[in-house]
Amino acid sequence: MLACPCSAFNLRATAAPANPDISDPEPEPKVRKLKGSPQFNRWYRARALRSGHKLERPSHGTGALEVNPSAQRTSGTLSLEPTSTANDSDREVELTDSGKPIYMVSDGTGWTAEHSVNAALGQFEHCLVDRGCPIDDVERLMEIIKQAAKEGALLVYTLADPSMAESAKQACKLWGIPSTDILGPITEAIAAHLGVSPSGLPRGAAGRNIPLSDEYFRRIEAVEFTIKQDDGALPQNLSKADIVLTGVSRTGKTPLSIYLAQKGYKVANVPIVKGVALPKGLFEVDPEKVFGLTINPLVLQTIRKARAKSLGFGDNARSNYSEMAYVKEELEFARKVFAQNPTWPVIEVTGKAIEETAAVILRLYHDRKQKCSMPRISKRY
Repeated sequence: MLACPCSAFNLRATAAPANPDISDPEPEPKVRKLKGSPQFNRWYRARALRSGHKLERPSHGTGALEVNPSAQRTSGTLSLEPTSTANDSDREVELTDSGKPIYMVSDGTGWTAEHSVNAALGQFEHCLVDRGCPIDDVERLMEIIKQAAKEGALLVYTLADPSMAESAKQACKLWGIPSTDILGPITEAIAAHLGVSPSGLPRGAAGRNIPLSDEYFRRIEAVEFTIKQDDGALPQNLSKADIVLTGVSRTGKTPLSIYLAQKGYKVANVPIVKGVALPKGLFEVDPEKVFGLTINPLVLQTIRKARAKSLGFGDNARSNYSEMAYVKEELEFARKVFAQNPTWPVIEVTGKAIEETAAVILRLYHDRKQKCSMPRISKRY
């Protein structure tokens, strides 16, 4: 979860002017620009590339829409005035139809907001969440809401503290920010159903004693096991895994393994490398535990090129790791391995988020445990 840089400006509402007939003029419509962090810019460009969009280098200069620090509140609304900005060497990302920020604010881990927003974004194409904002006091909350007002963001919050939730609601109403309280309505409904008042404390808050359950220790054990089994390590322990993932390099085996481990599953992953023998243990374990991962060769080549560049290998490096011919050969080698083991489901990960791939694996995994019929290996999930 990324924290919002909320100290870049100062937005404040002052008392209404003495003469109610006098108000600030309406601002001229202008293109709003958001100064993105280097990490956000890289993320934005990568998402655009994956979506097949053509990228244009953002221009530098003036014309960004800013919030006037001396903006006045009239009739319960906040007046925003356009101001010119000095030249800035930082890159800017235009907030056009393809770039509107969403802030996720939480006084806990932020997982509830993040997962809810990601689930909702699944209904839309080419969406990108700008930032998440974990907070722990009202002052920090107000700074984030002010930042959201400046950038024209949607604010989604999960605040267990009723006073902070009310503060967020009133501030969003005051500054005209579209907002959604994810936690409040369902908490109130459960409280009414159970006849018990909620604690008002976020998970993990000081003073909240939650006994450590068997489920907690099982998840910790699963994460520890999965880390030790990463990238084909300790193949003698494959039989102890709940799930075994296999596929060529850069098909997302490690992040997928960690994600599943956090849900309590012991996961091992085994890389498939052309010309390198696979461990015997992979073929000796229960085949219903094994899942193959495959990916589009063009996408895989793009990912491998980025990986090679991040490791400092230039385009003229001797390694054929990211050459298309080698990529296709390795994928074909993996396809033959999967064909020789038809019990292994093969999951196409191109364009899928980790959560989506994990959902497919868990559905198949539990279907097998419940002795449900399985489709043929030719099926691509």
